[in-house]
Amino acid sequence: MFFNKKNIFLIDGIGALFSLLSIWGLLIGFPKFFGVPIVIAKNLSILPMLFSLFSLTCHIVKPKKWSILLRLISIANVVYCLLTFIIVFIYFNELTVYGVMYFIAEKLIVLPLAWKEWQLAKNKK
Repeated sequence: MFFNKKNIFLIDGIGALFSLLSIWGLLIGFPKFFGVPIVIAKNLSILPMLFSLFSLTCHIVKPKKWSILLRLISIANVVYCLLTFIIVFIYFNELTVYGVMYFIAEKLIVLPLAWKEWQLAKNKK
């Protein structure tokens, strides 16, 4: 199986790093194209930066209570998705269709990953 306790934090950490880079490269780099206010994008980028540091640290340290930490990052990923849904709702009139598509695409990746993380932590395999 591709997702296992040895690589799940690495996958999450790289994914969060990719989210961070895409926020900075796309949303902040092309604010008019996506319609996301720069200050919102910059503040939003803090979370994937923290998630990446957390997950990559867990991957390196390999904590004994990994399932608790995996549940924590799974919940954090869902909270991040909820936060971005709120942002889309609040700024919907400012977002372009590309901005909405960006957020939908990101959620189509993050939410299944969060579900896999939760399942893996629950099963402790």
